[in-house]
Parts: sequence; structure tokens; C-alpha cells
Amino acid sequence: MIHNVQAPSVGESITEVGILKWHKESGQQVRPGDLLLEVETDKATVEIVAESGGALKILKPVGERVPVGELIATIDDAVAGAEARPVTGPGRASAPAPAATPAPQPATGPVSTVQSPAVRKAVTEHHLDLSQIPGTGKDGRVTTGDVADHLARAASAPARAATAPGAPRPGERRVAMSMLRSRIAERLVQAQQTAAILTTFNEVDLSAINALRAEHKEAFKVRHGVSLGYMSFFTLASIAALKTIPEVNASIDGRDIVYHDTYDIGVAVGTDRGLVVPVLRDADKMSVADLEKSLAQLATKARDGKLSIAEMSGGTFTISNGGVYGSLLSTPILNLPQSGILGMHKIQDRPVVLNGKIEIRPMMYLALSYDHRLIDGKGAVTFLVTLKDHLEHPEKLGLKL
Repeated sequence: MIHNVQAPSVGESITEVGILKWHKESGQQVRPGDLLLEVETDKATVEIVAESGGALKILKPVGERVPVGELIATIDDAVAGAEARPVTGPGRASAPAPAATPAPQPATGPVSTVQSPAVRKAVTEHHLDLSQIPGTGKDGRVTTGDVADHLARAASAPARAATAPGAPRPGERRVAMSMLRSRIAERLVQAQQTAAILTTFNEVDLSAINALRAEHKEAFKVRHGVSLGYMSFFTLASIAALKTIPEVNASIDGRDIVYHDTYDIGVAVGTDRGLVVPVLRDADKMSVADLEKSLAQLATKARDGKLSIAEMSGGTFTISNGGVYGSLLSTPILNLPQSGILGMHKIQDRPVVLNGKIEIRPMMYLALSYDHRLIDGKGAVTFLVTLKDHLEHPEKLGLKL
């Protein structure tokens, strides 16, 4: 009996998936529960396991996009497949095995293998394959004119390719966008075209946060099993600022403003496949230890491509930390339908004036990009001032380390 393997339905709004990676080869024997392949959507990677045992026949190769429900493979339980072999290539199983190529047959036309000395000399000098040159001479012989025409066609081929629409030029290569990268591109353009995005800046002195981390990091690691980073402090300080300026935690729906009384904070994570934004649900109810544990788990799942769609949906505000890559200043783009996104940056020792004296302090530039249709400049500036105040006076956050 043949069992069908179909492209899975992974969300209400998702109509197609991309074949990301086959873990088995066509013709291999699979058992129930074996991991067959990974498919990607514009948000997440999903694993598909075998529900039946038998010989696998792959119908859709890596890189192909298929509608949800379409047949992508079959498993024949009446046929014994080959034993599993190591998957070749950089983490990808091969596509369906091509049909066997029949052995070359003697040419049926009157092609002569006797060529003139001039032809043999030209072929040798230009390292040509004589069998690839059509002969117009007697009995199918290749003439010097045939060689010249072949060389002319070969010389003009790069020029034709360069002028053809969409053709890669020498030194270029074309690779299809992944579904995630395509979706990122669409959403970024949509945000730029839909929202009135404006960015305002401030800077924060992280001396107090650094002192807290230095005092508690070893005991915190022993007690909770995770490191004490910066993101938990910024998350809690952002929530305090969101409570002060609730429109930054709101969104626009048509002519309505939707205020969110929950604080579901998205944290941007860079991966090899692109930027993803897992969400910390009810972050206002979490302790520093809870935040650090959740952040570590989500970051690991993001880099392994294991985030579910639910884990990346429904955020009300986003934090992006370009500082981990060395960014000193940036203007982040909104993560629609959210109305605000906070950009963190590199911590840098800089001279600042305090009480009339110049001191060296660990400073970070802060950037808040916001939808000016909903948030006025006063609200945006007040948000950053509140955030800065809570980071420079962390006792206001009610921390329990």
C-alpha cells in the first residue's frame, strides 16, 4: 500500500511551504517516527516524520515551494527500500534520484573521425571537444570553418548572457530567497510604506546595571543556571516606560487604536536564516531569572530553527539589540502592527560631564522608532526618558536577583 506524505498545514494564514531539507533519500527504507524532512514557512521551520514504514519516493526537491496539502512524497510499505546512507552535501539530502542514463550508442549519422591536420591543430590549440562541433564537410567531417564558427559562438555566449534580462553576469550567482527572507523583505517594505516612522534618540549610563551584574552574576548563575545579561533589565525598564506611555504598546487597526493591557515583548534574534522575533508572553509578570531563562531558551530555538509560529506571534512591542554586532547607532524599522521598537546599541566608555566634572562612563545610545500617526514626539521622548531613568536607577525596577 502506498502512503502519501503531504505538505502540512501549519497555520491559518499559511498557504504554502518550502522544502528546506530532506533527511532521507529517495529509495531509502523509513520507519514510522523517522524524521523525513523539514519545511519552512515565512515564520518557522516544521519537521515532518514518517507515519508509515516502507520505501520512500521523494516527489518535491529541496528549494521547491508547494501549496499546503500537496503531495511531496510517498511511502510504499510493500517495497523494501535501501538501507540508510549518509546524507551528502552541506546538511541536505539529495533530490529524487535521476533516471538511469542509457549507455551512449554509436552515432547513426555518417560522422567521420578523419579530420584534416588544420582542424586537428585548431582543436588542440583551443582545447576543444571535437564531438561538440557540428561538422558540415563531406561525410560529417568538421572543417576549419566549423571550428571558427564554434569559437565565435562560444565567445559571444557570455555577452548574450550578460544582456539577457535577469541573467547573472560573470562573477555573479543567483540564489532564490528563502520564504523567511522573502517575508522579512515584504514586511519591512510594508512598514515603510504604511506607517509614519520616526526615530528619536537618547543615551543611558549603565554604571549601575554593570555594578549590579558584577555583584550578583556568579551567585545568579549558581542559583538559576543562566547568566545575568542586559536584556532582562532592558525588558523590565521598557515595560515601566510602556506603562507610562501606553500608546507605544498599542497598535492601529483601521480607524481604531487597539490598546494592549498585556506586555508581550518581542526580542529580535539574528539567525543564519534571517531575523526572527520570538515573544516573551506576559513579561511584566516575570522575574529577572524567568526572563533570562526564557530568553536563553528562545534564542537557542531560534538559531536551531525550532521556533513555533505561536512563539513568534502576538507581540505588542519589540526590542532589537544591534549592539551585540557592534552597532553604535541605528534606526530600527517597526515590526507591524506594533507601533514602537527599541534599538539597543554597543556599550562604549565615553567622557560625560557629571556635577561639573568629566568622568568616563559606560554609555549606550538608545533609539525608539515609532509610528507618528499614533505617538507624538512628546510621548516618544518621555518613553526614552522613563526607560533611561529606570536603567540608571535600577532600584525602581523592584529587582529580585
